[in-house]
Amino acid sequence: MNRLEQKYVETVKPSLMKEFNYSSSMEAPKIVKVVINMGVGDAIDNPKNLDEAVAELTQIAGQKPVITKAKKSIANFKLREGMPIGCKVTLRGERMYEFLDKLFNISLPRVRDFHGVSATAFDGRGNYTLGVKEQLIFPEINFDKVNKVRGMDVVIVTTAKTNNEAHALLKEMGMPFTK
Repeated sequence: MNRLEQKYVETVKPSLMKEFNYSSSMEAPKIVKVVINMGVGDAIDNPKNLDEAVAELTQIAGQKPVITKAKKSIANFKLREGMPIGCKVTLRGERMYEFLDKLFNISLPRVRDFHGVSATAFDGRGNYTLGVKEQLIFPEINFDKVNKVRGMDVVIVTTAKTNNEAHALLKEMGMPFTK
């Protein structure tokens, strides 16, 4: 069992049950999955950029990403329907907890001028979205081998019904929110 998963079972779940007065332990919100999405707009001109993004995302997530394709054609962006323009990976279970542990404790504190993540980035249904400006904050990425700095979106999907429940869950799990 992962360190973060163990923390959830032993301390986070009981404290959430006490805070929100749940009658059953199954009512306590938990993290279902983490989706990491990397848009590679410059893949239109140079398809090799997409391969680099896929390789970097594989290193970060420890799992091979799926290539996402354009849904619509947009003439201004020289984009045709079905063109590969990004990659995403969905993490569940063991890998998800490993990734979140790494994100909360190693990667986010490495961001320059880091004061914590926004506490308002919830979607109203208990899911949290976080934008990362550069992939260099992850320890697996070798600084010398990076050709282009790319950002990514990290979506944390929970079973929480409200933003307050999700905020309490992520705060207990160790998410560094701004004070």
